[in-house]
Amino acid sequence: MAKQSSKREQELREYSLKRADELKQKIKPYLENSKNIPTGLNLTEFYEAQKERILNYFKATQEDWDDWHWQMRNRISDVNTLSSIFPMTEERKAEIAKTGNIFRWAVSPYYLSLMDFDNPSDPILLQGIPMGLELEDKKGEVDPMGEAMTSPAPCITRRYPDRLIINVTNICGMYCRHCQRRRNIGEIDQHSKREDLIAALDYVRANPEIRDVLITGGDALLLSDSTLDWLLSELQSIPHVEIKRLGTRTPVTLPMRVTKKLADILAKYPPLYLNTQFNHSKEVTLESRKAVDKLVAAGVIVGNQAVLLKGVNNNPDVMKKMNHELLKIRVRPYYIFHAKKVKGTTHFIPSIQEGLDIMKALRGFTSGLAIPTYIVNAPQGGGKTPLLPEYLVSLDDDKAVLRTWEDKIVDYDTDSDTDS
Repeated sequence: MAKQSSKREQELREYSLKRADELKQKIKPYLENSKNIPTGLNLTEFYEAQKERILNYFKATQEDWDDWHWQMRNRISDVNTLSSIFPMTEERKAEIAKTGNIFRWAVSPYYLSLMDFDNPSDPILLQGIPMGLELEDKKGEVDPMGEAMTSPAPCITRRYPDRLIINVTNICGMYCRHCQRRRNIGEIDQHSKREDLIAALDYVRANPEIRDVLITGGDALLLSDSTLDWLLSELQSIPHVEIKRLGTRTPVTLPMRVTKKLADILAKYPPLYLNTQFNHSKEVTLESRKAVDKLVAAGVIVGNQAVLLKGVNNNPDVMKKMNHELLKIRVRPYYIFHAKKVKGTTHFIPSIQEGLDIMKALRGFTSGLAIPTYIVNAPQGGGKTPLLPEYLVSLDDDKAVLRTWEDKIVDYDTDSDTDS
């Protein structure tokens, strides 16, 4: 009997070793490819050199650089300033100027320091600097999300039964070229009027089914500390509001905004969730990690809502690498949004099949923590629609036929043993 048991154990061990080798072979291609995917934490020396170049242009100091107010005052928004820091051809300057006359742009000195101007396909460059393709767009819409149709009160967007958005500002540290709300940017930076915010709060108070409120913009953290404190305090005082959320890209584009004072304010209002938007592993830097560290220490739960962008991250290995880098700094991948058909941005839109291929390359090949939900927003305010590769082949009362992450077809018995 002991010999039989020993033989069985040996057979199982041999099978396990064979299976482990199979799994090792499956991950090999990613391990090789990932070596060529740049990450912010490995580019610190390059970023420091870029920073020094920018500081020299502005005749500024490290203390200035660490001051988010200085960063905002010195956002680069004209091609002459840009080309004085990073020289470019006259053709490229003309392209930026022409596009900028139609679609406003601005980029913080910090985010500019992450750009590689020697690489026209740099994913950071593509997100921040205008391209002539924006003017060639014939398919995009001004408001594909139908936000104007889903605003029952000032500053409010409501698409779901138990939650809503309060839009508090049109200001951002950097105006993303793929922005879904570029219609709101205008030419003047302005926060929502206090009376409109009060009206929005009154709407929340009058609708007790609202348990979840997202403060966004623009960028929610570009409000002053005092205004954020007031707004969060008001929401905290509403009994039926269980969850408060902040929508911000400052950990990515302006990480010095996350000061100790701000963190202390946020710590007063749990539970508080903050969703940001990293779109590439190059954006996961020492500075962004420091910002996230302060948020996490303040008890804020940090998630990421990436946008699937052609030329930036529409590649399974690039997306996986970014999600791994995010988990290392304690940011949970939450959503991958399919890029919206916003006027001037459709050159960024990949195919839905590319999104599904990315999801298929994640499931089973990495931990569930690194797998966000892939979302396509239904037109005209129809809401978020999750998409997955087809894992359910068929289903009846007795059996489900499943496709595993390895494309193996298996039967799963669904017949309950419970007597009827």
